[in-house]
This record gives sequence, structure tokens and C-alpha cells, in this order.
Amino acid sequence: MESPALSDFDLHLFAEGRHWHIYNVLGAHPVRHRNTEGVRFAVWAPNAHSVSVVGDFNHWDVQQHPLALHHGYGVWSGFVPGVLAGHRYKFAITTPDGQQVTKTDPYGQQFEHRPANATVITERGHYGWQDGDWLSRRNRFDWQRSPVSIYEVHPGSWRHHGSGRWLNYRELADQLVPYLLDTGFTHVELLPVTEHPLDESWGYQTTGYYAPTSRYGDPDDLRYLVDLCHQHNIGVILDWVPGHFPDDEFALARFDGTALYEHEDPRRGRHQDWGTLIYNYGRHEVRNFLIGSALFWLDAFHIDGLRVDAVASMLYLNYSRKDGEWLPNEHGGHENLEAIGFIQDLNRVCQSRFPGILMIAEESTSWPRVTRPPEIGGLGFNLKWNMGWMHDTLNYLQQDPVYRQYHHDKLTFGLLYAFSENFVLPLSHDEVVHGKSSLIQKMPGDEWQQRASLRLLFSYMFAYPGAKLLFMGGEFGQREEWSEQRQLDWGLLKHPEHQGIQKLVQDLNGLYRLEPALHQNSYHPDGFEWIDCHDSTQSVISFLRRGKSGLSPILVLANFTPVPRYRYRIGVPVRGVWLEIFNSDSTYYGGGNLGNPLPVAAEDVPWMARAWSIELTLPPLALVIMRLEP
Repeated sequence: MESPALSDFDLHLFAEGRHWHIYNVLGAHPVRHRNTEGVRFAVWAPNAHSVSVVGDFNHWDVQQHPLALHHGYGVWSGFVPGVLAGHRYKFAITTPDGQQVTKTDPYGQQFEHRPANATVITERGHYGWQDGDWLSRRNRFDWQRSPVSIYEVHPGSWRHHGSGRWLNYRELADQLVPYLLDTGFTHVELLPVTEHPLDESWGYQTTGYYAPTSRYGDPDDLRYLVDLCHQHNIGVILDWVPGHFPDDEFALARFDGTALYEHEDPRRGRHQDWGTLIYNYGRHEVRNFLIGSALFWLDAFHIDGLRVDAVASMLYLNYSRKDGEWLPNEHGGHENLEAIGFIQDLNRVCQSRFPGILMIAEESTSWPRVTRPPEIGGLGFNLKWNMGWMHDTLNYLQQDPVYRQYHHDKLTFGLLYAFSENFVLPLSHDEVVHGKSSLIQKMPGDEWQQRASLRLLFSYMFAYPGAKLLFMGGEFGQREEWSEQRQLDWGLLKHPEHQGIQKLVQDLNGLYRLEPALHQNSYHPDGFEWIDCHDSTQSVISFLRRGKSGLSPILVLANFTPVPRYRYRIGVPVRGVWLEIFNSDSTYYGGGNLGNPLPVAAEDVPWMARAWSIELTLPPLALVIMRLEP
């Protein structure tokens, strides 16, 4: 087949791993060639003996449309006249040993609805974006001094039609955006909507790195969701999975009959825990495939950030492996040097081309400088999930209050490293699945204590330094463990006690946005100061949060027992009048309304090595916030 030429420049950049618009070159693209409309197909398969394109336009006949090899680059291409957007296709590849395999397009931008898996030809450029103001502001987004409150959503189970059918992207947008505005989150994070074959994987085993899943509609339907969020000043973050891929025969695994995208040796090429394959990050074309995918979502769908899944599994060659099951690097260490280089390149390229986006790492170890620039040895992410804070906090709250005094260090230890990275505090989907129970069910005691403890947990998260993330359903006290097969238990909002939890989250988001001390110094030690971290006997902690220099601090006190604390004296940094501006025990949230309704004047009583102090009432299983009045 004669083909509109792929330029040597394009092919050279791809071979170097530096073609940042590779999604406009490889794959299937409608073009006009010699006054004839058709589609140019191009695929990287350097070890194939031959490649043909097959589809419903040629009755899936491998003989009709063979592709030509670009020698030296391993790319095959060809032009098929008369083919239109909407046609389905695959690549028929003859492997080095003479076998024939049929593969979907790695660069495909749309796929059939599962369980079918042919690639669907698409055209770009027809969606009429209306988010220009948002994108302009995003270029100047000072996220380090701004509130970042993320609502994590699995699109297929947030809400269903009455028949149990999923909402499509547009229906989801029309219901989700008003909900986000009402609850006050600044961002929504979508569990992977990259195409995937298995519902139960939630998207974390991706086969279509350039395609939104067709479960919920076509690519323009997803663009509508993103666009509507932007028009209402809500950012959209996408979970993205470059750490592994499934070994389905129709997709990337042994693509041209050889280990092309993955390592040949299973000690480097296969995740034993997940039964998935690991990318060969040292291969230029593979790095280009992955970085190109990230750029594609930021470009073609105006995504505002990527949360990179399972970063730890990429960084360590011995990740979840015993001795003898892994191969060391060239220096004899366990660091995956190729993956480190890939991650640094990924963050450099994405952030330089799209200023204001957020690159977020789910990294579960103490790897140093995850959120520091590559120029000083960092990985270059903006933010990192604080898994230590999450585990310690949930472990502490799952203790019977009687025994919490013996686990007080789980509340205080996190501040020793809280500013070593730029952290997100994640209460994510991972904590409410696989027998872990819902957040509210993790809390000990009767139903009242469970609800109070959940309100305390959310209040503590919003008062603690760092960005915030909450998985859907937690914001109203979902009682059942999450399942991708059913929608959230929206019926719970008929009950005042669950309405109260939702109102609490609304007000916490509002306070977080409006109170500079809660967001202006979230990633710097100047933004936090302990008042008392030693009161383990009463399970009380108290600290100050500070914004920019010259602004009044706020005082946070949390009582982690069901016992009220009356006339609790606390040292304060300055003389003045302190006013309670938040109380998680308010009747408005379903609490007992114990607290400090009147302003409290500081007394000239030295306490906790401070010249001034105040006496407060601390409600049970609750957090209060006091602000110094001007």
C-alpha cells in the first residue's frame, strides 16, 4: 500500500524516545492522499516478518492491506482509501517464528465496548471546548499556596440508572459537577478511564493507553465531562498506570512475537503479585509510548493532572520479590535506574509543556525526594500520597479509645517527616475494599461513636498540613464496603445523621478554601507549630496552623476519646481573644453541641512554656478550631 509518508524526522524522534506528539503519527489517522480520503495506519513492530491491517472495511482479510516497513525504525505503515471514522480494525502480525497474531492498536484512541476489543478509528478536532478561561488561569496556578481538595470517583459506581446501568460520561457530568460544587471539592480524580478489559480491575490493568473506556461513551463524551468541570472551576485528575500492563493476548503482551514492551526475563518483566507485565523503561520507543500517553491526556482531553499509580513497584527491582527472584542493576543495587530516568523525564516534559498541572505519585515507601526536582536528584512529582499518615491515623482510630493513650505516637510521628515531601492525605478507594470495610465501620463503639469518630477523622485531615483526598461515599458515611458492581448508598442521605456528615465535609471544604492558615503553608514547616503533642493520657493533641507572615494563626484541638474535657487549659502564642470557628460536635453535623460558643480571652497565666493561655471545653471525639480575632 502506498502511504502518505511518515517523515524521517518523526521516525527519528520516536527512535530517540522524544516525539511528544507521537499519537498524531502512529495509530490510525484519517488523511487525504492523492485527492483520496482514507486512513493512514502506522504501528511499531520491529521484529515482525510482516504486518497487515484488517478490519470491517476489508472483511478482516490479512491479504488485502499489507503495510510497508520503514527500515531502521521498525515502523510499518500504509494508506487504505475509503476507510472512515467509526470503522473497526486490528493489526495482523506475522511473528519471527512464522506465527500470526492479531493485535489491537497500542495507539488506538477508541475501542469497542467490552468484551469485544477491536480498535475504532476516530477523528479529532470536532469538540468545541469552552474552558479557555480555566486553562489560562491554570497556567498561573500556585498550587503550593492554594487549597487542593480531591474527590476520588469510580465513574461506573458513583451513581447508576434505576435499572443499574452505568451513567455515561455526559450523564455523570450533569450530576457530578453540581454535587462537587455543593460539597466544595476543588478537584475530581477519576479512577483510570483508560480502556481496560476487566471491570473488576477498576481500570488499573490498562490495554488502551490512548483511549477513554467505551463503557461510558465516546471520547467527546469524556471531553464534555472535563469541559463542564472546568467551566465550574473544578480540576480533573486522571489515575494513570505506567507501572504494569495485563498479559491479554490481544493487546501489548509479546506484541510482535517478542517481548517488545516488556522485559523478556520474568525477573524484570512480570509482577508476581498482580500477574501483569512490567515495561522495559530502558527502551526509547517504550518510554515514548508512555510519555506520549501522558501528554495525550493533557492535550486531547485538557486533563489537569495525573496520579501515577504504583510508583514503588517501578522504582525497586526487588519489589515484592524474594532473594533470587530479581536481577540487580549495573551497580549491584535494587534501584530500577531505567524507571527512575523515565519518571524524571515524564515529569519534566509534562510540567514544562503544561504549566499548572499536578503530577502526583502513589509511592508507598520512604524513597527520598519524590517531590523534588530531577536537577537535585528528585523524581520531579508535585505531590506524593502520604501513605504513612493514612495507615497511622486509621490504625490509631481503630483502637478502642481506652487504649489510644498507648498509641499516641501514631498521631505525632507523621510531623517528623510531614515537610520532607509535598504530601496528599489520602483516604482512598484502597482503604474501603477487599474486606477492609468502609471508613465508618472501621471506627469502634456504637453508632454514635462511629459517626463522631468519622467526623473527627475528616476534621483532622482538613486541619493537618497537606492536600486532601477522599473517596466517594465517605463524605456521607457510606456504611457498606465499596464495590464496583453497585452504586453508592445514596438512600442514607434520607437520615439526618448521614446528612450531618455530608454537611461537615461541605463546611470543612469551605473553611479550607477561606482560611489562609489552612492552605497557604501546607508544604512548609512555617505552616505548623505544636502546642502540645504529649497529652497521651487524655488522647488530646493541639497545634497551630499559620498562613503567610503577618496573618493570624488558628488553633486546632482534637479530643480522641469519648470523654468531654472541661476547663482544658492550653498555652497560646499571643494575647487576645480566640473565637471558635469550627466544631465537629455541632448539632448541625449530628453531634452533641458541646463546645465554646462565646469568645475566649487569653489570660496572663503561663502554660506550656507560653506566657498566655486559655481554658476551653473539648467535646468528646471531636475537633475544634479557634481563630485569633483581629
